[in-house]
Amino acid sequence: MGEQHVEAVVALLARPEVQPWWGTFDAARVRAGLIADADSTYLAILEGGHLVGIIGWYEEDDPEYRHAGMDIAVAPEVFGTGVGLAALRAVAGMLIGERGHHRLVIDPSAANARAIAAYQKIGFRPVGVMRRYENLHGEWTDSLLMDLLAGELE
Repeated sequence: MGEQHVEAVVALLARPEVQPWWGTFDAARVRAGLIADADSTYLAILEGGHLVGIIGWYEEDDPEYRHAGMDIAVAPEVFGTGVGLAALRAVAGMLIGERGHHRLVIDPSAANARAIAAYQKIGFRPVGVMRRYENLHGEWTDSLLMDLLAGELE
């Protein structure tokens, strides 16, 4: 994902169906937090040449805790089409197969039933609720920690 995607990402993350789960992003925050962040990688999800989502990951390389974490946002017009699931499977497969991770994590808002159901479709399992984990819109909210072990990817 690069500079050419900044405005489309800002617009995506401002959508009423997406924004409650991501918080507020302007162009500067997209550049600093998603594009230039040395600790994570984000890719644009394109359909017909148009940005319909973003998917990202980070890697913990400490050998005693080695794993990778993922995050995704997709536009409402592709909800239920399999676009998000395909992106999740592709990145999870890369992190396991090419990067050698044995465990992946994802931590949606505990209230985001659509995301939780999607993650379960590719093999993520609930591990536990992280209480007051994320401050979105000035309020601490719970998140659901989910993980997927190599061999569980569906």
